[in-house]
Amino acid sequence: MPRFSHTIASHTYQFGSLRDLLARATPLRSGDVLAGVAAASAQERGAAQMALAEVPLSLFLNEVLVPYESDEVTRLIIDTHDRTAFAPIAHLCVGELRDWLLGDAADTLTLAAVAAGITPEMAAAVSKLMRLQDLVLVAKKCRVVTAFRNTLGLENRLATRLQPNHPTDDATGIAASVLDGLMYGSGDAVIGINPATDNVAQVVSLLHLLDAVISQYQIPTQSCVLTHVSNTLEAIRRGAPVDLVFQSVAGTEAANRSFGIDLALLAEARAAALSLGRGTVGSNVMYFETGQGSALSAGAHAGMDQQTCEARAYAVARAFQPLLVNSVVGFIGPEYLYDGKQIMRAGLEDHFCAKLLGLPMGCDVCYTNHAQADQDDMDALLTMLGVAGCNFIMGVPGADDIMLGYQSTSFHDALYARRVLGLRAAPEFEAWLQAMAITDAQGRLNGVLAPAFQAALLRLDGKGAP
Repeated sequence: MPRFSHTIASHTYQFGSLRDLLARATPLRSGDVLAGVAAASAQERGAAQMALAEVPLSLFLNEVLVPYESDEVTRLIIDTHDRTAFAPIAHLCVGELRDWLLGDAADTLTLAAVAAGITPEMAAAVSKLMRLQDLVLVAKKCRVVTAFRNTLGLENRLATRLQPNHPTDDATGIAASVLDGLMYGSGDAVIGINPATDNVAQVVSLLHLLDAVISQYQIPTQSCVLTHVSNTLEAIRRGAPVDLVFQSVAGTEAANRSFGIDLALLAEARAAALSLGRGTVGSNVMYFETGQGSALSAGAHAGMDQQTCEARAYAVARAFQPLLVNSVVGFIGPEYLYDGKQIMRAGLEDHFCAKLLGLPMGCDVCYTNHAQADQDDMDALLTMLGVAGCNFIMGVPGADDIMLGYQSTSFHDALYARRVLGLRAAPEFEAWLQAMAITDAQGRLNGVLAPAFQAALLRLDGKGAP
């Protein structure tokens, strides 16, 4: 028996479940078409959005999308829901939540207070009723501050992950990219390497390389080698200088299992990183990445649309108080987000939903070379995310990741966003840039770097000593 319906032009569209309604209400994207859950027409999509607008928020607490008994992500969402935080909005339906979020009463402090009362499904639902400018406006009001060796997420700040990947993990090549990034003021979010292999010995070597740079020059930032969490745990056991623990996460237990993880393993890794006590101004030690379509690509989306499933991944991230979270929005490919328009919508949705749930959200503004997208699309998304208060973006030499083989944002792109939007680096990192004469007091590049600093970076041999 249909549970939800809406009539347009004498035709009544019916939707059998909340999961079905959410999927049909989602703006068009190729992944939902691939999964067979997308609306059959724009008219059906509009009808679903109208029906969704009338759904009480309380229904999301009583009708789960994935069974409680068989999915630990569902159990996490339900068991950690804060009824007190939810109380101010408990009487609203989805459409009324949208109106409230866009109103002046929902200011920064108010949104922070209700974050623990909003479930991922509620966030996903309201995002489906929003235009791009709505997603930007509300996210701009959400501020999530975290810290390790510097402070991220402060107002009018935009941090960058310096991403010095190399196809063979060559220490000299990595060092050259680190030098390049630092000279452009990049690296306050993290200096993070995607290793070419998951060999633990190589991971340990890369960790020592990054630690040598950070320690020698007292850079107030953190390092991370983006390997599987089990490898990071082993690196910690071997005495490696681990700052942040990285892991990709998804919105169902089955998808996370396909990644080789569960909540208990993430908790073990967080405890291990905390035991090292390497933070100086804070103790947020986790770094998570997500992306629409990851659960579908693993055959583990449980019949959900990819954006709702993505929002559920944020519940996993939220449980571990991360320093950084980002959506690698266009990385999975055009099978899931076909073109620049779909990538832009997804990036703004992901940022909005995560910020609404209280996460320190960044975005890898990116696309694969076989997607119907180009750097102009990325410029538009980057600009809108900067306006929306995105915590951090990527800094990749030339915007071209030569190891992962995709297009992202460059050190120059980050400078552009900071210039045109009046944004600055993290305060501790900004002070270091000025002390090293990389930038002046206004954040402008000096264009030079001390010769000894350049020479030392380029001599890095990967064995822990510059």
